[in-house]
Amino acid sequence: MAHIHDLNALEQAAAVRRGEISPVEITEHYLDRITRLDPQVGAYVTVTPELALEQAHKVEARVLAGEDFSPLAGVPIPIKDLNLVKGVPIRFGSATYEDFVAPVDDSLVERLGEAGTIMLGKTATPEFGLPCYTETSVSPPSRTPWDLSRSAGGSSGGAAAAVAAGLAPAAQGSDGAGSIRIPASVCGLFGLKPSRGRISFAPIVPDLAGLSTNGPITRTVADAAALLDVMAHHSPGDLYHAPPPGLGSFGAYAGRDPGRLRIARYAEPLVPGAVLDPEVLAAYEHASAELAALGHEVVDIDPPFGPELVPRFVTLWYAFSCMHPVDLTRQDRLRPLTAWLRERGFATPAPDFLQAQSALQFATRAGLRAADPYDAVLTPTLTQPPRPVGWFEDVDDPEETFERMKRFAAFPAVYNVSGQPAVNLPLYWSAEGLPIGVTLAGRFGDEGTLISVSSQIEAAGGGFWGGRRPAVW
Repeated sequence: MAHIHDLNALEQAAAVRRGEISPVEITEHYLDRITRLDPQVGAYVTVTPELALEQAHKVEARVLAGEDFSPLAGVPIPIKDLNLVKGVPIRFGSATYEDFVAPVDDSLVERLGEAGTIMLGKTATPEFGLPCYTETSVSPPSRTPWDLSRSAGGSSGGAAAAVAAGLAPAAQGSDGAGSIRIPASVCGLFGLKPSRGRISFAPIVPDLAGLSTNGPITRTVADAAALLDVMAHHSPGDLYHAPPPGLGSFGAYAGRDPGRLRIARYAEPLVPGAVLDPEVLAAYEHASAELAALGHEVVDIDPPFGPELVPRFVTLWYAFSCMHPVDLTRQDRLRPLTAWLRERGFATPAPDFLQAQSALQFATRAGLRAADPYDAVLTPTLTQPPRPVGWFEDVDDPEETFERMKRFAAFPAVYNVSGQPAVNLPLYWSAEGLPIGVTLAGRFGDEGTLISVSSQIEAAGGGFWGGRRPAVW
């Protein structure tokens, strides 16, 4: 008989509706696993057992009363520690916020609660979500469950580690420069960065340049589509607005035949000095062959975006590192990389910021025209397999740490700039048994095609994991 954590999110919800298991049983199961296993994995920075069980009992009562609920009712979905949950401490990965309690819920958190999902706790994130690895001063490093000596990536590293270790069936993440797709790649998961304007950041977090968005991290495509249906919403005052799915829901695309697609591909990193590991290139070629075997036309193209975007994006990253206010008496608690980024951000003149944003929009217009003839674009997700914990900071130089980040994550940020939806597909495993993902990006607003073709690939392989399980499972 399968353990509860062997079931995916939709399977758990279906079992709840049939009365085979209760939301309380599911919640207790995961809380027990977190207590026993999370010290090895570092997925959670805060666990909320009392709140989780209170929510589970309420959902159970409503299910027993026959109330109509979301397809995910009774399923635990942890929240990343960059998102506000009223009354729960939020640290933003920083020791400068060690005693801060969220005054309100993010509108996303409200949506998840209304859908009957249960919050087990807050998943770990690096300081202010800035690095692509999750190593902080407020919690242990987040590790990929496939090799506990290696990083789970970032900034949704805790979320991905939780799902891959069976400490949550699915998780909410956020992505400003690859922060869903990076940890999904190194943890062997399906991660979906939605289109710009798909999910509101209300009531507090501003949209600004529209680089960042929330999104799902899951083991299956159907789970991600169902979670995206819950998460997608708009609020008055949002600067961006993505069109609704053509079939009425994202779940309707899971398992739907995508037809024969025209898929472009390129594997040249935009970041100067970035070099593809041979196993990353093997993963890219494997994905290309899988898509061709399914009847899709795979076409080599020149990259639609060039390396001139990199310094412009870096200018924005410097500035956005300054968004979180920090008490002057606590600035010495900032990690070296954060302090280095903020120093450059505060020194960036407003005209330089505006010129960088203008240049990125100009490049996006040209890049989208170049990619528009294709239904999707295939690239590697990262340039290297999962890195050892501590690898990014094993030099006493924040600038070199930042350069390592850029070279490692040389592909994902371009789709934050363009606003296109993009997914990580966990299709390949290295000789050492490490997951290496690839990315498919779609047309703006067209998550549906990505969901359809991703579920087609998933089904062709008998599931992404193909019977594999990490040792902690």
